[in-house]
Amino acid sequence: MTKKNTSRIELLVELDENKIPNKIYWTAKDGNISNKETKAALLSLWDSESRESLRIDLWTKDMPIDDMKMFFYQTLSTMTDTYQRATQDEKMTKSMKDFCNFFAEKLELSDK
Repeated sequence: MTKKNTSRIELLVELDENKIPNKIYWTAKDGNISNKETKAALLSLWDSESRESLRIDLWTKDMPIDDMKMFFYQTLSTMTDTYQRATQDEKMTKSMKDFCNFFAEKLELSDK
């Protein structure tokens, strides 16, 4: 019998009385990360049966707005890189990079 390899990534969310995240912790033992605190997490999953994306968007109530802006910019940029690796679509990748640059410019992120 062949041994299955598995890897587990966990999110632990501490909520206040209104179910708003106070703290978020994540663990990825394969990456030697255990209960590391974070202020935000975006998780997207693909449901191939319904052909739609599912998502979990979490952020703590003390997440600074400037950090959220940078988090979104960096997320969009890395999604662009992932899109390029997955599709090899250079034309759309360029358009997405142009949008990321526009996003950073409008939020004045390049100065930070």
